[in-house]
Amino acid sequence: MFFSKKLNFSLKRGITVDIRVGDVLTMKKAHPCGEKRWLVLRTGMDFKLRCMGCGHEVMGPRNKFERNIRSVERKETGEDKELT
Repeated sequence: MFFSKKLNFSLKRGITVDIRVGDVLTMKKAHPCGEKRWLVLRTGMDFKLRCMGCGHEVMGPRNKFERNIRSVERKETGEDKELT
């Protein structure tokens, strides 16, 4: 997969991050399989993520996952190009 944008950020309490379906999140801690990268399958109040290493899917509250995000890799789409 090719990801053209890598967004680094620091989270402050109460601020939500623009996470979209198809983004790849790099987390602070690794999954037991050793991979730190997760593909976003669903967003909203909850996230559904798939491990890029073993394919394990997890679902959990948005605020719990947002605290553990180190960076976001986003595919550049036509909409993103128009905004920049």
